[in-house]
Amino acid sequence: MSASLALGDIFRAAGPAWRSAHAGRLPLQQLKVMSAIEHCRTAALGGHVAACGDCGHWRIAYNSCRNRHCPRCQGNAARTWLAEREADLLPVGYFHVVFTLPTRIADIALQNKAVLYALLFQAASETMMTIAADPRHLGARIGITAVLHSWGSALTHHPHVHMIVPGGGLSPDGRRWISSRPAFLLPVRVLGKLFRRLFLTRLRALFDADRLAFRGQLAPLADRRAFMRYLAPVRGRRWVVYAKPPFAGPKAVLAYLSRYTHRVAISNRRLLAFNEKGVTFRYKDYRRDTAH
Repeated sequence: MSASLALGDIFRAAGPAWRSAHAGRLPLQQLKVMSAIEHCRTAALGGHVAACGDCGHWRIAYNSCRNRHCPRCQGNAARTWLAEREADLLPVGYFHVVFTLPTRIADIALQNKAVLYALLFQAASETMMTIAADPRHLGARIGITAVLHSWGSALTHHPHVHMIVPGGGLSPDGRRWISSRPAFLLPVRVLGKLFRRLFLTRLRALFDADRLAFRGQLAPLADRRAFMRYLAPVRGRRWVVYAKPPFAGPKAVLAYLSRYTHRVAISNRRLLAFNEKGVTFRYKDYRRDTAH
């Protein structure tokens, strides 16, 4: 493995030919990201002189692109995010909650990222707030820190939302704190049912408003009857929601999330080799308990 291999090196070497081969088929946003990463910390972005006031040694430091997709620019941003979120933690127990989209819905989300990722956040947060406010469960107004993960450990598309939720909330009148049970926040089956209903109802509304696009193998779903048949299996299936106290405490979960709030899927640390045959990188497949 080359310790110095970086995504920018690969983009600079193979980017021009790849863009030429896919001319006219690449979104402008992807082209802008590639350009930023290629030029990051090079003379193309300019630079400044860093000098030591004691010994007089100086060097030229080229400017960073600061693009959120650049693996070289997100370390400081992640540390800042983590410090700010840790400062928000209350002196109470916390729970780690995860809402995941079924595979069939994830396939639609892959072609409609902005719309369905927003819906995922809305449906998940509304589910938590609604069930928590129900007097039959917690009967309180809760707070949530939520982060979207759009890929899984194997680097395949796997959209899900991680939440850090305090073990309790304010009473409806805002005058007292209502604590949850030590190892139980809210019933996951109830959360899953409401999440499914909210998401599917609004997904159908997005379809009826002509806000969804379908390409390739999903192109037939542009027909409403085909779309409804496609959704039929997930309407009757249980949508799994994970909710447990974090084993190592809330700070450990925040640290885990911070690595994803400011990081791309294939970071420089995953890169193993780059040659005329392609790029080799490392990933983890937890279903097989192996690294590849």
